[in-house]
Amino acid sequence: MILERDNNIILLGVIFLFAIVIANSFFIYTLSEKTNTNYILLNQKIDTNQLDNQDKINELSTNIIQLKDKVGSLDTSLDELKASTSADFSGIIENSVKSIVTIRTDVAQGTGFIITNNGYVITNAHVLAGGHNIQALTSNQEEINAKYIGYDSNLDVALLKIPGDYTPLMLGNSNNIQIGEKVIAIGNPLGLQFSASEGIVSAVHRTGSNNLPAYIQTDAALNPGNSGGPLINTEGEAIGMNNFKIGEGENLGFAIESNYIKDSVNRISRLTLNQTLLA
Repeated sequence: MILERDNNIILLGVIFLFAIVIANSFFIYTLSEKTNTNYILLNQKIDTNQLDNQDKINELSTNIIQLKDKVGSLDTSLDELKASTSADFSGIIENSVKSIVTIRTDVAQGTGFIITNNGYVITNAHVLAGGHNIQALTSNQEEINAKYIGYDSNLDVALLKIPGDYTPLMLGNSNNIQIGEKVIAIGNPLGLQFSASEGIVSAVHRTGSNNLPAYIQTDAALNPGNSGGPLINTEGEAIGMNNFKIGEGENLGFAIESNYIKDSVNRISRLTLNQTLLA
């Protein structure tokens, strides 16, 4: 009996130990599975965070690019605002003068301005009258031989070409000109290069000697040498090309309206180049 009881005790002990081993193994297995699950979830969370962070980085980069564009637009808008609310045209002049050239021949001097990025220039035809060699002096004092393309005698417009790449002066829509709006005339009066004078639009659609209502009247000072230079509005657009003044009157200058200039340039370019330069 004693032996049988001892055997039972030993058996119970073995069963108890076996149960402990099984329980321990199950615990370790469960812990391992839970750890693997947590590891997978952690990796998934890391991947999700990386994607979120990359999206935020991409969004931030886009915002930075947009901000740079807005800063550039803001600079332009500030120049226009300064010009429209005061007499400060400094920003407009600084941007515009890069597109303006002095036109010299062996007999006369005037002004012109670049209208395409590949170097087409316009001036008054009378600036070239009697001359043989034509040179353009840029704002950085570079002298360039200019090629004569053609002219419109009725509107006194001549088209030239200089080699190189440039920032053109854009032509505005002269139908939108308002009487009383501020303008500046840039040119080379009496040989004084790249001079600017301020005025207002006194009238539009004045009729010239060619019987065309193609002229802006302005009180901006125009003197010999200003011919062929631009008349610029507060948005930095050329709304006209300075053409002539009436000697007997004070502050009576006239500029060819930009829409007439565009039509004239395209007539010349279609005839001589078989293409339309200005859209």
